[in-house]
Amino acid sequence: MATMKDIARIAGVSLSTVSHVVNRSRFVSEEITQRVQKVIDELHYKPSLVARSLKVKETNTIGMIVTASNNPFFAEVVRHVERYCERHNYHLILVNTEANHQSLQKHLERLLLKQVDGLLLMCAEPQDINAEFITEIHLPMVVIDWWQQPLKADIVHENSELGGYLATKALIDAGYTDIAVITGESSKPLTVNRLQGYKRAISEYHLQYRPEWIIESHFHFEGGIEATQQLLALPQRPNAIFAMSDSIAIGVYQALWQAGLQIPQDIAVIGYDNIELAQYLSPPLSTIHQPKARLAKNAVEQLVKRIRDPKIPLNIVQLTPELIKRNSF
Repeated sequence: MATMKDIARIAGVSLSTVSHVVNRSRFVSEEITQRVQKVIDELHYKPSLVARSLKVKETNTIGMIVTASNNPFFAEVVRHVERYCERHNYHLILVNTEANHQSLQKHLERLLLKQVDGLLLMCAEPQDINAEFITEIHLPMVVIDWWQQPLKADIVHENSELGGYLATKALIDAGYTDIAVITGESSKPLTVNRLQGYKRAISEYHLQYRPEWIIESHFHFEGGIEATQQLLALPQRPNAIFAMSDSIAIGVYQALWQAGLQIPQDIAVIGYDNIELAQYLSPPLSTIHQPKARLAKNAVEQLVKRIRDPKIPLNIVQLTPELIKRNSF
């Protein structure tokens, strides 16, 4: 197995020069860098990541905390995050707390022990974590969507108020006027924002606002079933449902099927997220597309920038959702 000493000897440079080229720890002229890199490629040299981390205090590892496991949206985002980490030569350590907010601090402590270079935080659940512990974390961090406590971190999220507006407006433009909404937990900012978008569209088109048609639920399949059953039990039921996630919408589909109702003939449905499964439902689900690949790309690239230069100003990136029209309304 080739060593840096071998590379130095063949390239005719000092061992320290090879180290600077490999670790990018000091300027080396383009001519010498290319000469050293040519020998590295010829010898198929692979630097020791452990040795490199001790030398330059970097591990080329990113830690990611995800606090929800049963929503396909998160799995799709993580897949894109892994892809972009690979492109930037970073290894991803993923920790899923499975909505157990009490274990969040423990998982964060474990990632810190792994000496990760930065953290991606994608927390869909409320967090029970010591505020003092958070303030003592001096790693580059990027929040995807939201974090309950104030953080010195970059943020990448989507315009969820606009998304709620687009979903409701799409139903109105299709001729529906009796529109219910099934929300996620009201403690989550994206629920509040999407609901605000729903209310804006209802008000803008002068439709009747019915509080009983706003059902607070959870961002999962069972929540969609239970909330739809509540709507169907009302004296006057809606003719369209805006589900605040595709997972909720799948539950809506199940509840309507159990009730012997057809989509969209009896009740129209629109979801949110545009998970891959949405296009394969029967009928294919119209939904609001969250740009998951761009969400992951921006988060990883922003974190890599901050790892390389911790002094750059904090940045908030807001992505724009868009309507995906299929056959559910």
